Amino acid sequence: MSVKGTRWSLPVRAVLDSTVFFCDLPVTGELFVPSSVISELRDIRAKSRFDTLCVHGLQVKEPGKESRARSEDAARRTGDLPVLSATDLDILALALEEGCAIMTDDFAVQNVALELKIAVIPIQQRPARRIKWRFRCVGCGRYYEEEGECPVCGSRVKRKLK
Repeated sequence: MSVKGTRWSLPVRAVLDSTVFFCDLPVTGELFVPSSVISELRDIRAKSRFDTLCVHGLQVKEPGKESRARSEDAARRTGDLPVLSATDLDILALALEEGCAIMTDDFAVQNVALELKIAVIPIQQRPARRIKWRFRCVGCGRYYEEEGECPVCGSRVKRKLK
């Protein structure tokens, strides 16, 4: 894929996040998208961009269960699982299966991609740095594996930087 007029000009294969369809970056190459991204395209401009990219070879593919499970496990390890949508997990899983980069500005997706050793091409934002999250009760201060309610004091367990 080459992205003209930006800091990238790399011939790579990539899975596209919905952000690509909302901006005017000219992208070409071997491009993939899970069908769940299509449901996020609500305005006519994004849908038209999708149609145009399909004419130029954009492939709609569904990731398999194994790669989806690997993506969820990685998101659980980084602490990003609570903030990732099903579409985000599909994007990560498809990139795993295709062995290609991900074009996204979503920091949580980038963080999990780094955990999975998937190359990331940020679209309009700076690249994310790797973050490890912890989950801490706001009441008693105990640490947990995920967000929710503290079983000890009943307070909210929130995500925070490690």
